[in-house]
Amino acid sequence: MESITIRRPDDWHVHLRDGEMLRIVAPYTARQFARAIVMPNLVPPVTTPEAAAAYRDRVIAAAGPGFTPLMTCYLTDETNPDDLARGFDEAIWIAAKLYPAGATTNSGSGVADIRKIYPVLERMERIGMILCVHGEVTDPNVDVFDREAVFIDRVLSRIVRDFPQLRIVLEHITTEEAVRFVVHSHRNVRATITPQHLVINRNSLFAGGLRPHAYCLPVAKREKHRLAVRKAAISGSFKFFLGTDSAPHTRGAKESSCGCAGIFNAPFALESYATVFEEENALDKLEAFASLYGAKFYDLPLTEETVTLTRTEVLVPERIEAGGTELVPFHAGETLGWKLAG
Repeated sequence: MESITIRRPDDWHVHLRDGEMLRIVAPYTARQFARAIVMPNLVPPVTTPEAAAAYRDRVIAAAGPGFTPLMTCYLTDETNPDDLARGFDEAIWIAAKLYPAGATTNSGSGVADIRKIYPVLERMERIGMILCVHGEVTDPNVDVFDREAVFIDRVLSRIVRDFPQLRIVLEHITTEEAVRFVVHSHRNVRATITPQHLVINRNSLFAGGLRPHAYCLPVAKREKHRLAVRKAAISGSFKFFLGTDSAPHTRGAKESSCGCAGIFNAPFALESYATVFEEENALDKLEAFASLYGAKFYDLPLTEETVTLTRTEVLVPERIEAGGTELVPFHAGETLGWKLAG
């Protein structure tokens, strides 16, 4: 196969930041994806419909025509169910995002006690609003490599039990426990998978030295977990779909004494996924994973436009200039075997 044409895909989890960074990174996502779920963890976080609508306008201006940002509400212990429902009814928000307080970048205002947002979850269940979940506990006594599995056991399993009609996306899964939980849960529970968690394991963090550009949250896990996530992605199951979790930080912020978590994969995300699916002899499953399953779960029409990937070697640059600083893309310095046409 020398080329593959699929419906233009959607990214069901992306960080576009704001200000000058938004202007720089949004076109990379818009080049590949028709729509994207835009994360709300700005400073301050996007907690009101008015803030979300204003942010949506800024994203549209940065991304250019032909791209639709889908906005999310940042949940806090004080989120008002009526305000949440108003934003959903007015088609400002498509989903709400659960960040356990302190779990990742700009999550300090997140949810500290899951019981405090039970009235919000009850309203979301009633109106059909999707809950997107960063699935990690922040208990300092829990090993960082176990935080996803413990979150599933302590928190997510309880939410699924108490709100059986609530539609949930467990984002950027990294473990065989997460795969197993999603597979065995009811149809309302789905998961997104990033390109990096299909490619790297925790050894990648220490290959020849400390590798800050391989650091993201949830952190990459053992090889057995990478293989389980990879198997889920190429399985053809409607429960798993594309979400890049592209999260840009400047090179200086990554290469520092306390480097930021996040991998900037947007420039070559689709090429990365295609490479993995080809390695697994599953290119025939790529379109459903990238372009069908997410849209159906979010009750959105399938895109009619198509994109074509050709079998062409593409060298990923070591650095991308970013307004006087630099970004380091995922696969920096590597050669991928597929190229997005156009």
